[in-house]
Amino acid sequence: MINARTKRIGGLAVAAMLVVAACGGSGATTAPTTAPSTGATVAPSAEAPSTGGGASMTPVTGSINVSGSSTVEPISTAVAEALKAANPDFNFTVEGPGTGDGFKRFCNGEIDIADASRVIKQAEADACKAAGIEYVEMRVANDGITVMTSPANTAVTCLSFPDLYALIGPESQGFTKWSDGQALAKALGSNTTFPDADLVITGPGEESGTFDFFNQTVIQPISVKQGKVDSDGAGLPVRPDYTSSANDNVIIEGITGSDSSLGWVGFAFAEENKDKVAELGVAKDANGTCVAPSADTITDNSYPLSRPLLIYVNKAKAAANPAVVAYVDYYLADGTISKVLETVPYVNLPADQLAASQAAWAGR
Repeated sequence: MINARTKRIGGLAVAAMLVVAACGGSGATTAPTTAPSTGATVAPSAEAPSTGGGASMTPVTGSINVSGSSTVEPISTAVAEALKAANPDFNFTVEGPGTGDGFKRFCNGEIDIADASRVIKQAEADACKAAGIEYVEMRVANDGITVMTSPANTAVTCLSFPDLYALIGPESQGFTKWSDGQALAKALGSNTTFPDADLVITGPGEESGTFDFFNQTVIQPISVKQGKVDSDGAGLPVRPDYTSSANDNVIIEGITGSDSSLGWVGFAFAEENKDKVAELGVAKDANGTCVAPSADTITDNSYPLSRPLLIYVNKAKAAANPAVVAYVDYYLADGTISKVLETVPYVNLPADQLAASQAAWAGR
């Protein structure tokens, strides 16, 4: 049986292969160019070799190892598959156990590249520093977190951050009905009326960057204001008594499995299942203006749960392994990401954000 993620990866790979073909008649990847004055590596353009017409095309050989975000995994896989299609001696492993698990492996020196659906945490950065691992952080796409319910749950169309805290936050542990959160939501200033229906919650697990981002953005700031903190003074995260999964398709199934469900998942996965779930508008403040997730609202950050998708590259492994350099050069080449993202609802980078990623890589 082919699941949604498998179908998407296949579609992404086909699209990315078209970009490879645009790089040259042979389909081979341009070798990176070094600027004489700085020694910085410059990512080649997807339209033509970066050294100009007539430059030699160097086949890519060797292997790379990428791990981390399940959200970024399909993009990184598609880019790698396209590169291999034109370079059969290039090999890769791309896994998606979750952003947190990816950073653990990355800061242990086990992988070349970490995929991430959130910015690296200070504790993770400290672990990398202690291990002597220097890295380059680059945004490769934009995304949002979609809050969802069942299409049958017509009583709910919009939730504010305080509403979400009242239903999913640490003080809601044990609530079995939406209406159980009514008093807490009112105490937080919300006028939202919750239905008297079963509250069945499905969302990402602790290994997920989506879990972390949701907590850091929605739940923990309110936890701190409520005085619900851990021994270090950090706000408590979501209630522990919900169904969690590292598999985004399982989360979708949880939403469709109850007429009064509630959950959250990456925007792309929700968009792929729009016929099965109801995407809710979100307001940051109690009784604020609700904004629905879309490519436009995520790009301009008007959607309160917009987020970056990133890759982190180990500098030393890139210096020692030309395959890592070739892969990232291709990943960031003009036109690669935009072509790949035509097949799925991840949100493409504006020109200035792509240029910033290219500059970060060139200046490593």
